[in-house]
Amino acid sequence: MALTDIKVRTTKPLDKPFKLTDGQGMHLLINPNGSKYWRLQYRFEGKQKVLALGVYPMVSLGEARR
Repeated sequence: MALTDIKVRTTKPLDKPFKLTDGQGMHLLINPNGSKYWRLQYRFEGKQKVLALGVYPMVSLGEARR
């Protein structure tokens, strides 16, 4: 299920880092200190890679999807 801006804004941190997935490899990593990072997971030449897209709220949900 795709993320919504309300879900991103209102999600509270837990004791361990966790991900809110948006689809097609994109997710929001939420750390225990409350920081939120947009990440994109993909494969290149058979290896798993992660691309950092930015920090929420400096990079919005719409910007991360572009």
